[in-house]
Amino acid sequence: MDVKTQSLRGSPPAASDARASDGWGSFAWFLVKLLALVLVFRTFIFSPFSIPSESMLPRLMNGDYLLAAKWPYGISRHSLPFDLALPGGRLLPGTPERGDIAIFKHPIDQRDYIKRVIGLPGDRVAVVGGEVVLNGTRVPRVPAPDVLVPLSPNTDCAWGGEAEPAAVGAGQVCRYKAFRETLPGGRAYTVLDFGPWQADAFAERVVPPGTLFVMGDNRDSSMDSRFPALAGEGVGFVSQDLLVGRAAVIVWSTDGSADWLNPVSWFSAARWDRIGNML
Repeated sequence: MDVKTQSLRGSPPAASDARASDGWGSFAWFLVKLLALVLVFRTFIFSPFSIPSESMLPRLMNGDYLLAAKWPYGISRHSLPFDLALPGGRLLPGTPERGDIAIFKHPIDQRDYIKRVIGLPGDRVAVVGGEVVLNGTRVPRVPAPDVLVPLSPNTDCAWGGEAEPAAVGAGQVCRYKAFRETLPGGRAYTVLDFGPWQADAFAERVVPPGTLFVMGDNRDSSMDSRFPALAGEGVGFVSQDLLVGRAAVIVWSTDGSADWLNPVSWFSAARWDRIGNML
């Protein structure tokens, strides 16, 4: 009787161990599938990026977090883990449209940069008096209402702006002179121009095959294709093989005032009016 009882009592742990083993195996397989899904999502669909500067004001601000669409320009080595090389440079390559906000790798230091596409391969591009001349024709630019940017730990008042009290609530804003620029094809956007600057003159050049001419919307605070490619500075003509994706939507934005030990400040620091904005 004792033997039978011991045998019966010994069987449930074995069954329990088997179920536990199956449970851990299922969980591990779930993690593998989840990892594969995330990898596919980041490689072929969307990938997150943050804005670390004010070169794209007023459209993008320091502290914006956005998703970039990967598929419009094709898949390059920069879309893959560890920058694995691809035959031919890009799979299913696509050329950006004028006016796209493109994310790309700096040709020298390989850091992520974000600028607006102005000139496509074969275009003749010049800058005269701060105004873009595309294929011999000035890109239409008209005065726009001043841009008011709230000052915060993430956003200073640059040399071309004037700080003043905010009309609503506490704090200050920086007032910038703005223009509305319209590219061929009808793509329009707001640019900031503070006045005469060294990059207001750029002699006409033809955009080489397979490259792009890009500029920041904050024209007097952007190291872009008007400057030769140097680490941490200008980018020159940007090879399309360096493209990472097209900026698509702002998914989060913070003014930098949050204290990580104070969860309430996470919400007060959020720029709620920017979250969800399509680009």
